[in-house]
Amino acid sequence: PYTAGHQRRTADIARGIAQEMGLPREQVDGIRMAGVIHDLGKISVPAEILSKPGRIGAMEFSLIQQHPNTGYDILKGIDFKWPVAEIVRQHHERMDGSGYPFGYAGNQILLEARVIAVADVIEAMSSHRPYRPALGLDKAFAEIKQNRGTLYDENVVDAVVNLFDKKEYIFH
Repeated sequence: PYTAGHQRRTADIARGIAQEMGLPREQVDGIRMAGVIHDLGKISVPAEILSKPGRIGAMEFSLIQQHPNTGYDILKGIDFKWPVAEIVRQHHERMDGSGYPFGYAGNQILLEARVIAVADVIEAMSSHRPYRPALGLDKAFAEIKQNRGTLYDENVVDAVVNLFDKKEYIFH
């Protein structure tokens, strides 16, 4: 239910980050495209799990952890100008190797996926979810700053902090 708006907002934040990082327009466009569909694989997760008001169990979480691979499988045959399918598959990877689905670390993770990972966390934490109220931008920024260089790419975190500090970026 919340996924479509979440994907659009994540894509908008990711585009802002990519522009702040000075990435080429083509790369920015690819990041935006991947952001719009980064959670496409959630179509394979039962709605009862996605909209569950309480904590999810280990089995439910393992189903959710499959969504990057499912998204990849759906997108891999589509000829994009950018590596969209692979970006979608890697958007839950973390710099220290603690993410999923592969446990990639550092430069094993595409830069585009690292950008979407940070945008995804900011949007998810600052928006309402069935299992919790919105935590707000302050908590989202505390999370990414605390884990800068550990879970999240340092340059991406610096770019998003600069983007929001300028007060020019409007998040809706």
